Amino acid sequence: MRPFRPFLFLLTASLLATGACSKKTVSFNSKLDQVLAAGPVRDSLTTARDTTNAPSLDTKKVVLTKEQEKAAKEKQKVAQRTPKKKKNVFLGEKIKKSFTKSGPKGRNQVIETFYYLRTFQQPNDFAPARYYFDPKKRKIFKTTEELDPATAKVLHGPYKKMQGGKVVETGFFALGTRHLRWEKFNKDNILLSKNHYEMGFPRDAQVSFYANDKKRLKEVIPYAAGKIDGDYVSFLENGKREWEGQFENGKKIGEWTQYWGFRNTKDRRHYVYQYGESGYDPEVTEPVLIKEYNRNGVLVFEKDKLDKRDAVTDRPGSK
Repeated sequence: MRPFRPFLFLLTASLLATGACSKKTVSFNSKLDQVLAAGPVRDSLTTARDTTNAPSLDTKKVVLTKEQEKAAKEKQKVAQRTPKKKKNVFLGEKIKKSFTKSGPKGRNQVIETFYYLRTFQQPNDFAPARYYFDPKKRKIFKTTEELDPATAKVLHGPYKKMQGGKVVETGFFALGTRHLRWEKFNKDNILLSKNHYEMGFPRDAQVSFYANDKKRLKEVIPYAAGKIDGDYVSFLENGKREWEGQFENGKKIGEWTQYWGFRNTKDRRHYVYQYGESGYDPEVTEPVLIKEYNRNGVLVFEKDKLDKRDAVTDRPGSK
């Protein structure tokens, strides 16, 4: 009688159990490569159904009613159509966009696009010039006087001027004053001038004061590329305006105003002179007096329209 071999018994039991779970039979004489070719052995634990009602790892789908599904789709469409509102802010101030049109329609029509402050702020008292938009008149104005909060929209933000569909001037405003870089072009898109400003004052301006404390401003001479170019202003020692005007290409252009200079009143104009329209034209050496005001700020002379200067005794040349 042959001795009992435990190893052979265990191997036989293992193979019988395998054969019960697999459709393919494996012979004792099979080699290792034949066993592997028979395919993987299935684990009964992976195929047995869970009878203990244990929670599954699979996510359950939420079933929506037709009305809920329709409402969700509609909400998604509205969210896609509605653009996000952009907050217009320039230098920390909220602004609003607007535009003006002037001149005849066609090639000569002028269109200006700009921004203004949503909340009114009075420009700096010493600013050479203040710019604002009048919504009723649909026009941009330049002044040196205090602005009326009820009618003036203080310019603040990018500015662009176009004529005949071509850009002729660009720049920025800050609290009613010219700021940063300003450029002018002709109709052939050739750059005519480029100036830099800091809250109304040309960046390269020559600024002088009456005292070392730099509180009483005396004169602002604008410079650009070595030439006088920009807004000029001078003040009396009492802080009131004396002269204001504009240079271009080293020449006086447009209207130049001289003030009475009374201490306890608002700046009152005295004389208004007219120079040439452009600094690139021949210089006007003798300006034309176009307006004159008396001490009370009443207009007493306007060229080709009005002349009531008989009572005025302090005109240039009078005795």
